[in-house]
Amino acid sequence: MAHRVSDQEFTEFVQAAWPGLYRTAYLLLGDRGLAEDLVQTALAKTYAAWPGVRDVQAAPGYARTTLVNTASSWFRRKSWRNELPHELASGELPDDAQDHDPSDRPALLEALGHLPPRQRAVVVLRFYEDLSVAETAHALGCSAGTVKSQTSKALDTLRRLLGEAVVPLTTGATHD
Repeated sequence: MAHRVSDQEFTEFVQAAWPGLYRTAYLLLGDRGLAEDLVQTALAKTYAAWPGVRDVQAAPGYARTTLVNTASSWFRRKSWRNELPHELASGELPDDAQDHDPSDRPALLEALGHLPPRQRAVVVLRFYEDLSVAETAHALGCSAGTVKSQTSKALDTLRRLLGEAVVPLTTGATHD
């Protein structure tokens, strides 16, 4: 019989997963408060499914997918289209966020805030979470072709805003 994971294991999972989930949520939403709400919602949904978890190693992927799906449902709300992320322009990422060149951070975050929600989600999942096209498509509930086209459009926009020095044309974004 398979091992059933305990509430204690969930607590340990939350403590380990929170920082990464929060950074992803922040990059998707551009607002610290909304990012916290998104992570809490995703973790509540993960906890509701916790009795069915047989392998704690699968929990981070499940929680990330739940987070992205929840964000996607928020993006579909009509009121969301009227909201603009206001914290991305500050140039501050949550603790432990990594950039190649820290001096590019404010411009990158501002440009990321100009992307539509789906393109922003694709860029965050492909380049921050380092997911493949197939994994990104699965997380967003769309086709691999949609991920590729959204990635291409997002990179074109980022290149226009930031220049090729920051977003080179050779970025292999549309390949697995």
